[in-house]
Amino acid sequence: MIRRILTGFGVLVMLGATAFFIFAPGYVERGLNPTTMPEEGWPVSDEATALHQRLVIGDWHADSLLWDRNLLKRADRGHTDVPRLLEGNVALQVYTTVTKSPRGQNYDQNSTEAPDNITPLFMGQLRPVRSWFSLRERALVQAEDLQRMAKNAPDQLRLIRTREDLAGLLDARRNGEQVLGVMLGSEGGHPLEGDLANLDVLYDSGFRLMGLTHFFDNELGGSLHGEGGSGAGLTEFGHQVVRGMIEKGMVIDLAHASPQMVRDVLAIEGTKPILSHTGIHNHCASHRNLDDDLVKQIAAKGGVIGIGFWADVVCGKTPADIAGAIRAAIALVGEDHVSLGSDYDGSVNAPFDAAHLSALTQALMDAGLSEAQIAKVMGGNMMRFLGDVLPEA
Repeated sequence: MIRRILTGFGVLVMLGATAFFIFAPGYVERGLNPTTMPEEGWPVSDEATALHQRLVIGDWHADSLLWDRNLLKRADRGHTDVPRLLEGNVALQVYTTVTKSPRGQNYDQNSTEAPDNITPLFMGQLRPVRSWFSLRERALVQAEDLQRMAKNAPDQLRLIRTREDLAGLLDARRNGEQVLGVMLGSEGGHPLEGDLANLDVLYDSGFRLMGLTHFFDNELGGSLHGEGGSGAGLTEFGHQVVRGMIEKGMVIDLAHASPQMVRDVLAIEGTKPILSHTGIHNHCASHRNLDDDLVKQIAAKGGVIGIGFWADVVCGKTPADIAGAIRAAIALVGEDHVSLGSDYDGSVNAPFDAAHLSALTQALMDAGLSEAQIAKVMGGNMMRFLGDVLPEA
């Protein structure tokens, strides 16, 4: 009798654990990545729809790889997958790997030593054990997932590593092919684990963009949200990494970097950094948004500014609010330096998912932007930048 009770209890425990691993990660993602789109959708005119289909669209930042979904299949949660990106006429999506996020994460100040949110998520998703205890392996596992998807569906998904890859993608789309280009990025430089040799490891695994920090100070330097009032700049290791990225043709991303780190990077000869996902401080006075003068300096070095889609950086929850931030960015740095940086699937509430991106085209038209300006912001500036920065082959 006792044996049967114990056996039954063991079965219940196994069933409970199985249910947890199957349903809990999806439940978490639904809660963290909602949309505020009305049930009937945002109104989009025939004129805006036609313009949207003529655009070459690119986005600098989505964290979808974190959630362990098969992005080749349309999901009923989150903001992106390949079917929805293609439906939204997106040509190029940068997918960033998230590897560490401090407990109690906020825009003001976070400790490097705070407990990590990503470790239990990776355990709950049953990701490979090697990714549970190494930030480098955590980044590589996400990269391998994307590579596997591209290998399984080469007619839908292409990894972009070089200028030649980018040119081939754009040619294919001009010829009517429904194919999505994806580029790998890292949300912060901590997956290097303080070892410059790991920059080669990430590069060889397809990474072509790297943010230097995330929500905490790391071996490269200070975060906009780090300890000590965000006063830390670029460390000597950070200098070595930046120089290595320039040599390799990798995109240097200053999103989340402290003001002093931004100044230090801009002072290095040959840097041409971006802000991948942000807002404009004079439009939305959030601590998440860098001071306007620093944003102008990034643009003056040839960089581009990716405008995010969430309320904390645009101070609103509608397509018109994003369009307002884009207008503020154009007024600050000029129409040749503004692009999109949605932060899709990055634990944010977006006004629309990737399939309904035409709502932004409508909002930009309503805000008075010309077709040429809209084409630049929606992707033209990003493609030009990558054509100049990525390695030739």
